[in-house]
Amino acid sequence: MSKEELQKASANYDAVFFHPTTYRCAKLAVGATLQLVDAVMSGTTRNGMALVRPPGHHSQRSAANGFCVFNNVAIAAKYAQQKYGVQRVLIVDWDVHHGQGIQYIFEEDPSVLYFSWHRFEHQRYWPCLRESDYDVVGHGKGEGFNINVPWNKVGMKNSDYLAVFLHVLLPVAFEFDPELVLISAGYDSGIGDPEGQMSATPECFAHLTHFLMHLAKGKLCVVLEGGYHLRSLSESVCMTIKTLLGDPLPSLSGEMKPCLSALESMHDVKAAHKPYWKCLSFEDLTPLKELSTKLYQPEDGEAVQTSISLWNPTGKTNSDEAAETDKFLELHMKEILSPEPSAKTVVAVAARNAEMLPSSVQIETNGETEELKGLVCEFAAEFVKEDKILNVLGNMLAILEKIVKKKVTSGLVVSPEASLSSALALKHCCNLRLQKVLCIFVGEMDMKIDLDDGKVCLINICGKQCEQANTKYSISLNWKEDAEGSTFSSLLFGFILPVAYSYQPDLMIITVGSNQILGTNGIPLLISFLQGLAQSRILALIQDTEAQLLEALAKTLMGDFTPCFGTCTAVLQENIQMVKELQEQLQQEWKMLQCSVNVSKSER
Repeated sequence: MSKEELQKASANYDAVFFHPTTYRCAKLAVGATLQLVDAVMSGTTRNGMALVRPPGHHSQRSAANGFCVFNNVAIAAKYAQQKYGVQRVLIVDWDVHHGQGIQYIFEEDPSVLYFSWHRFEHQRYWPCLRESDYDVVGHGKGEGFNINVPWNKVGMKNSDYLAVFLHVLLPVAFEFDPELVLISAGYDSGIGDPEGQMSATPECFAHLTHFLMHLAKGKLCVVLEGGYHLRSLSESVCMTIKTLLGDPLPSLSGEMKPCLSALESMHDVKAAHKPYWKCLSFEDLTPLKELSTKLYQPEDGEAVQTSISLWNPTGKTNSDEAAETDKFLELHMKEILSPEPSAKTVVAVAARNAEMLPSSVQIETNGETEELKGLVCEFAAEFVKEDKILNVLGNMLAILEKIVKKKVTSGLVVSPEASLSSALALKHCCNLRLQKVLCIFVGEMDMKIDLDDGKVCLINICGKQCEQANTKYSISLNWKEDAEGSTFSSLLFGFILPVAYSYQPDLMIITVGSNQILGTNGIPLLISFLQGLAQSRILALIQDTEAQLLEALAKTLMGDFTPCFGTCTAVLQENIQMVKELQEQLQQEWKMLQCSVNVSKSER
């Protein structure tokens, strides 16, 4: 075709611009995406990213649309089903525009769960479709398998994105239990992008990727979609790939508090989907009648974006705004990134347990010092003369110091006295001047520490009712043992991770005591998800009676094992109710626990 003929053909579609090489480039984009699916499904690689253009998520069965020619991710989902017999595919679309093409293709298909968040602004932002709203959940057999999270204002931050993942996407995704995860990875939802006008910084995409790596036994394909600020795009892609490679995640920046508009969107999405998902069925929610953002809607005749065209509503030129974002990102990335430790994990175990460890793990053997004996005397003087316990405690403190000094990323210790070890480790953290330490103790705990100054946040998960009332920094969870583990996701996503991200610790101490009730799978899952915090700096302590967990925990800390929840078959109502009560009790202290808007019955 001539240039004139191509322009005429382009005019038949919405926001599509054909070039003589468009067809070849579009085929290469699909081909690269399918090549990635082959590599992941065949086991050649655990995960990967297809850096392709043109993007695909707007394209429909018979119409190019929005810069997209072929729908790369939709074709990849169908390809995986046909070639590899995949029964369930999760598509996560974090592009700032609604991927209506993917929605149209799968809206009647229960084998594909499609999740999209997108700038919507009450249907005033491109593609300006009614079917982009929260209450469009799919049709026929596909009802409930289409999740739209509409953003009704710009400026969404890291905490808004994180909250939607924790309280909406992840609970539903783990219940869906996909066999393959595809990400329509548009980075126009990142800071500085002229299309998105959002405020999420590059490391946010690292954390989102980290969460999704726990699904489908790690089978994850990331496929590039939009992204129009080159520095923001490149830094965000880099963060995504570093996460896929297993590098420690930088801490998530910004205030950990979702905005009101984000809470409203989550509220409505959960209300719309509660009939379809067990994890949402206990929510006492109805759609909101009024939204705060309706006050800020443009008047009739005011400028709105009705096409995808790098719209610029501010008075600044694109080059001015891009330069400002470049400068910010240069400083920001230097601030959040730090040199990685030379070793991943160090372990202290008895010789009889060493054979359970991966060969790449370092073993600590020389930790006993006079300084240690003085520390132990403060807690339990009777143990100073017991060489076996003293040696364990010495090795533990030696590992702890290596983690704090960033010589290793994490450590694992088997101890005959888990409570004492935890208390001693927390005391030493104070001596080392750590500002915030998150301690999660699973099982029966026997230790007393000062929790008033906020330098330690303690969460105890046990099967016994605690007599003391919960406070901001001391929380006891009376968790009922669940043989199938079906309600653990509600605890993890609904409480532990929101509190942990709100607290933003410098270090985490995860202790497995006697009579722990999370099972052999729950503890590795807990540690694996928490690796997204504190640059993966974790000290794991195991009571020697729970040593059967040693291999799984070592592999988890090393990044060689991806634990999974298994199939959700039922929910234990007592556990769900406890999580809800704790959310209500502590959501003013820990803002990431907020996941809906409080509405009185008279207002519904």
